[in-house]
Amino acid sequence: MELPFAESWKIKMIEPIKKSTREQREQWLKEAHYNVFQLKAENVYIDLLTDSGTGAMSDRQWSALMLGDESYAGATSFYKFKQTIEKILGFKYVIPTHQGRAAENVLFSYLVKEGHVIPGNAHFDTTKGHIEARKAIAIDVTCPEAKDTQKELPFKGNVSLELLEKVLLENKGNVPFMVLTVTNNTVGGQPVSMKNIKETCDLCHKYGVPVVMDSARFAENAYFIKTREEGYKDKSIKEIAKQMFSYVDAATMSAKKDAIVNMGGFIATNNEEWYEGAKSFCIPFEGYITYGGLNGRDLNALAQGLEENTEFDMLQTRIHQVEYLASKLDEYGIPYQRPAGGHAIFVDADKVLTAVPKEEFPAQTLTCELYLEAGIRACEIGYMLADRDPITKENRFGGLDLLRLAIPRRVYTDNHMDVIAAALKNVYDKRESITRGVAIEWEAPLMRHFTVKLRRL
Repeated sequence: MELPFAESWKIKMIEPIKKSTREQREQWLKEAHYNVFQLKAENVYIDLLTDSGTGAMSDRQWSALMLGDESYAGATSFYKFKQTIEKILGFKYVIPTHQGRAAENVLFSYLVKEGHVIPGNAHFDTTKGHIEARKAIAIDVTCPEAKDTQKELPFKGNVSLELLEKVLLENKGNVPFMVLTVTNNTVGGQPVSMKNIKETCDLCHKYGVPVVMDSARFAENAYFIKTREEGYKDKSIKEIAKQMFSYVDAATMSAKKDAIVNMGGFIATNNEEWYEGAKSFCIPFEGYITYGGLNGRDLNALAQGLEENTEFDMLQTRIHQVEYLASKLDEYGIPYQRPAGGHAIFVDADKVLTAVPKEEFPAQTLTCELYLEAGIRACEIGYMLADRDPITKENRFGGLDLLRLAIPRRVYTDNHMDVIAAALKNVYDKRESITRGVAIEWEAPLMRHFTVKLRRL
């Protein structure tokens, strides 16, 4: 008899969570202006808002915390952190930052100027925000197949080389770099193949354009290359990751994802000019270049997390849980971005709440309904997150409208996945009765989804 799959870790510490009544949740959601970011965490039963900084650190990471060197400059923790990044990513110049968006802020402050055009495979919210805040233009060059959520393809996060070359040709001399995001979060945590990474970088370099890899979930991407792409099944995750980074010119990373820490990030490159330029923005924004907004103990935990999460067993356990949730949704006929992504399930809200017009934000409405049903906090990745077009000020309805169920690493069990699936099924079963969505009462001009105030219609 074949043994069933089991996690590659055991639980050493727990944190209690509490249930609530629907009546309570209705009041709490109303007080939060129907924006789940504004809910108190203590009023959430299962929290799938994000997998960023919400994972459970290992015993070895907690041990590493105790050995943190808190020297202001030149701490031993920095050099351990730097050595780990050079070993795994292959970059010799490293700048720590307090998280991924800070890495973008530091690097983009040096590289991005007004009027620049930056192509990418579906820039995520902060990346696009940092570009547009500088009056530059972010252009999506993801493969068109990603827009068909029901199409089964192994690498739906891929860059369309045709779309990319069109941007490079039409904007010669005005593209400071291209952003290559692995895995591609915005289109459903979908991976990018090694072949596509190489071809994308070759094309960009042909036009003299460097490539920056948004590496928040690079280890998950390497797992998919190992399990889905021909020629990689016998390679280790670390070998695959090293090859991925060998093609690009720099990397930014939110270490809160694939390094499994609660806070941290970095910039890494072999380009000395970029390193020197970014350093001048790190010091005023983040702190001295050997701590960059982090404690020594954080740097130690980050380095240990990178080591652990670039091992196959750890990634297999993590991605198996996402696939398990997907299998439950398949049982119930609930449509999501197929195949299951690396860190989350992305439910296709347009296919669930078919009676809610796009102007009333179906995915945001579905987010509210799921919380009301069972106290489960998810996140809208769709029309609300897309913000308004900076020129026309119109809502951007051209992309996908998804409900993201982001699974924290090493936190929940498959029993929790069963609860999530059952709650979503209950909402799905009454979908025809949900005919109205939400309207915006107040919004920020940039990255509005974090603080937007809404009302139910």
